[in-house]
Amino acid sequence: MLHQADDNELVSLFKQHKDREKAFTTIVKRYQEKIYWQIRRMVIRHEDADDVMQHVFIKAWNGLDNFREDAKLYTWLYRIAVNETLTYLEQQKKRSSISLEDVGEQLENKLTSEKGFDEKQAMWKLQKAIQQLPEKQRVVFNLRYFEEMPYEQMSEVLDTSVGALKASYHHAVKKIEDYILNH
Repeated sequence: MLHQADDNELVSLFKQHKDREKAFTTIVKRYQEKIYWQIRRMVIRHEDADDVMQHVFIKAWNGLDNFREDAKLYTWLYRIAVNETLTYLEQQKKRSSISLEDVGEQLENKLTSEKGFDEKQAMWKLQKAIQQLPEKQRVVFNLRYFEEMPYEQMSEVLDTSVGALKASYHHAVKKIEDYILNH
């Protein structure tokens, strides 16, 4: 059963072109939900997250033959997801030719228009606070807070030193606390 195979076995099957589609489908099923939510926390809207996720898995399909197995598959997929999300956000900025502050405001507007939004609920308030963060701090906060990703793994995903990641997380937490206390 392919769904019981570990990541290395699935990558091997994919590279051998033996059950290639089945191996990839198993990889997608294994990681799509975690990757979706990582993307969704950055772009807010389901439709946008879906678009970015499609790009992530297209890139994964195209790059899996060259995947070096010195990294974990999960880490590699997350790196693609983070890069695709940041690219998407950058394109949104360029397309609408607005400033960084306006992008935060635009994301907040998307959040407040989401079905079920209630400003008084703690989770919505947290999400609004997260949208105020600069992109890199938002990525670091999401990976650490929601995914509980260790700094060492985050360092591989984001290609940043552990010290810089800890500092980013600390600054993000401080900004979120300030936002929640003052709004």
